[in-house]
Amino acid sequence: MGYPTKVQLIQRASGPGQWYINFPTVLAEAMDFEKGEQVFWHVEDKANLVLHRTAVRPSPVPLKKKRRRS
Repeated sequence: MGYPTKVQLIQRASGPGQWYINFPTVLAEAMDFEKGEQVFWHVEDKANLVLHRTAVRPSPVPLKKKRRRS
């Protein structure tokens, strides 16, 4: 499921302005973001941006390993 989000441009008299993209609360909570956390954007192509976090806490839920079938 996706979450629609608007891209906003704030025009400033002193400069070129700033672009903003706000994360929906449910997405930020699911990703366990913290206030002031630094993230990095990478342009995959004109349709996709990739958000990269350098420091991620371990998941509190243990991951199940898939068994290999012979």
